[in-house]
Amino acid sequence: MLLWLRRHRKSRRALLIGLCHLIGAWTSIHAVLHVRTSQGAIAWVVSLNTFPYIAVPAYWVFGRSNFEGYVSLRRHNKTELNDAERKVAHDLFAMRPGPADEPAAATLLEKLAKLPATRGNHTELLIDGEATFRSIFEAIQGAHDYVLVQFYILHDDGLGRRLKEALIARQREGIRCYVLYDEIGSHDLPESYVSELRAAGVEIQRFNTRKGDANRFQINFRNHRKIVIVDGRTAFVGGHNVGDEYLGEDPKIGPWRDTHVKVQGPVVLCVQIAWLEDWNWATSQRPALNWTPVISSAEDGIAFCLPSGPADEFETCTLFFLHAIASAKKRVWIASPYFVPDEQFISALQLAALRGVDVRILVPEHADNQLVYLSGFTFLPELEKAGVQTWRYHAGFLHEKAILVDDYCGIGTANFDNRSFRLNFEITLLFSEPSTVHAVESMFAADFARSRRATAADFTDRSWGFRFAARLSRLMAPVQ
Repeated sequence: MLLWLRRHRKSRRALLIGLCHLIGAWTSIHAVLHVRTSQGAIAWVVSLNTFPYIAVPAYWVFGRSNFEGYVSLRRHNKTELNDAERKVAHDLFAMRPGPADEPAAATLLEKLAKLPATRGNHTELLIDGEATFRSIFEAIQGAHDYVLVQFYILHDDGLGRRLKEALIARQREGIRCYVLYDEIGSHDLPESYVSELRAAGVEIQRFNTRKGDANRFQINFRNHRKIVIVDGRTAFVGGHNVGDEYLGEDPKIGPWRDTHVKVQGPVVLCVQIAWLEDWNWATSQRPALNWTPVISSAEDGIAFCLPSGPADEFETCTLFFLHAIASAKKRVWIASPYFVPDEQFISALQLAALRGVDVRILVPEHADNQLVYLSGFTFLPELEKAGVQTWRYHAGFLHEKAILVDDYCGIGTANFDNRSFRLNFEITLLFSEPSTVHAVESMFAADFARSRRATAADFTDRSWGFRFAARLSRLMAPVQ
């Protein structure tokens, strides 16, 4: 009897193991067909067939690179365009700059974003949290119709409660307020915060990545956008989330270096389109908004809005950065708190530097992610030998996401890593107005003055253990 039980138990175990490997083999076929890069597909196939017990659930949680539900919704909305939306598209494209003023990359960017570059925009650079949130709260206070808010991280702390109270006050005065947040980034947001806003009439909703049966295990995508829009007239985009640390008030982090931008003019409606798409995904609703573009009286700057994310037809964020680096003739300055490029970006940066382009990378002295911090050292020898400069900001934690290429610049939410290139919903605003470009150039110059030049020796002269840990961390770059 005992022998029979043992044999029966072994048979069941063998059957279970065989079933796991069968599921792993079937899942590896899915990986070959759907994973975007050959390197990623190879890694998943090996893992799924070697360790299916761990790799299969990991693949269905982390392996997807295309947000299929969002893609389906976008296709449906495209076929259901109404006359009002067609008019919006017509009005925006009518405000494109003339051929003589059109940015060199306009054709490419418009094909990627399906939004036009527009003239008649006014831009104000907002450096650090105090300036950013002072301007945001002033705009909310001056709203006449509605306020649209979207953040990756929303904390229930001093700044978060100020935002909550400002929105409740405006809602009670008849101003429609909408709030969208990422449930992973805002994982510690208490239900009481949400309930208080809803009780006052504010519409608040998480982005809801896992919406729909097919997306039930989909937790690898993030909505990393940070947007505030007032009346369809003013928009704010940049690196700040809502939390006291973004004001430099967290003693563990210290001073916080970040950048936002305030825009007025037709480009605001392009930002609003990105917000509405996200809101529609989360709620299946499309609130009535102002879609009449207004030329800014303060400035006639050319601006472009580039939303990007895992529901795009192409890897929008990847292609933009690759094009920016490849087309640069004089300079490429990039600021990013998370600099974890893959091989194609390393090659692009090297080629630019070898062409004689002034290539500079600005990163924090100490990252808030240990894997990112360690990985960053491994890139130094490869970049330095081609002439790429790496600078480490030491006057606080650098969190800004900015780029300056020749005579145009960009401020947005995208980091220089795989997650922003392929897995996050991001948004970047690009400007060619000389005054804005000069302001961003001055901002970079001030940041470089508070930074030290990093060299290959920072990596090669470290201990064997440190170099091994850094190399090991770099292997994790796709998920950092």
